[in-house]
Amino acid sequence: MNLTAEIALARRLADAAGDAIRPLYRGEWSHEQKADRSFVTEADQAAEAAMRALIEREFPGDGIIGEEYGNRNPGAGRQWVLDPIDGTTSFIAGRPIFGTLIALLQDGWPVLGVIDQPILRERWLGATGEGTTLNGKPVRAALCSELSGAVLATTSPHLFSGEQVEPFMQLSGAVAERKIIWGGDCYNYALLASGHVDVVCEAGLKLHDFAALVPVVEGAGGTMCDWNGEPLNAESEGLVLALGDPARLDDVLEAMGGAAHGHDHAH
Repeated sequence: MNLTAEIALARRLADAAGDAIRPLYRGEWSHEQKADRSFVTEADQAAEAAMRALIEREFPGDGIIGEEYGNRNPGAGRQWVLDPIDGTTSFIAGRPIFGTLIALLQDGWPVLGVIDQPILRERWLGATGEGTTLNGKPVRAALCSELSGAVLATTSPHLFSGEQVEPFMQLSGAVAERKIIWGGDCYNYALLASGHVDVVCEAGLKLHDFAALVPVVEGAGGTMCDWNGEPLNAESEGLVLALGDPARLDDVLEAMGGAAHGHDHAH
C-alpha cells in the first residue's frame, strides 16, 4: 500500500492544525475564564476547519470523520478521522501533552496515523508498511520482560465505569506500584511508541481518540487491541490496550481477569 501522497498530506494537516492552536495556548483566557471551554472550542474548530479544507481540496472523494464538524462522504471506503485537540484538560491547564490526532481508515481499518504535539513540535507518524518516526527519525517501543516491571499509563481513573474498574485495578496491581502514570491522553501512546511507557489501558474512547494511535504504536513494534485482544477498527467499543512489547499481551489479559464482558481470550 503506497501512502506517499497521503503521508505528505497528513504532515500538512498537522502543520495547519498547529498553526491554529499555538496562538491560543496559555492565552490570557486561561486565567480569566478557567471554566469556559469557548476558547478551547475556538482552537478545536479552527484546527479542524483548516484540516478539512485541505482534505476536501486534495482528496474530494474521501470521507471525513471529525470531532467538531461531523461526517462528510460517510459511504467512502477511505475516511480521514480528525481530533484537533485530544487532551482538552491539558490544553486548558497549559500542559503541552495534548495532541492533534489524524488518521486514515481504509474500509474501517487504520492505515495511517499522526500524533502531533504542536507546542513541543513533536510529531509521531506511522503508516502500514512503514516504521514509526518521531520528527522523521525512527522510533521503537521497548521490550518488557515481565509485567511486574512495566510502566502503565492511563488518562484518568474516572474514565472507567462499572465493570471496567476491576480489570483496570487488577492490571495496576500487576505492575510496579510506583510506575503508574495518570493523565496524558494521546501523549502516553506516543511515549509508548518511543519506548518510555510499556502499557496503556483505557476505556470510553471514541474512534477519533484511538484511530491515529494504532499505526503509530504498531509501526514502532508495539500492539494495540481491545480488552479481548481483538484488533481495533471503526466498530470497536472503545476499550483500548496498547503494549510496547506484544509478548506481554497474554499476561495483561490474564491480569485483567481474562478480558471484558466475560469473553475468553483464545490462546
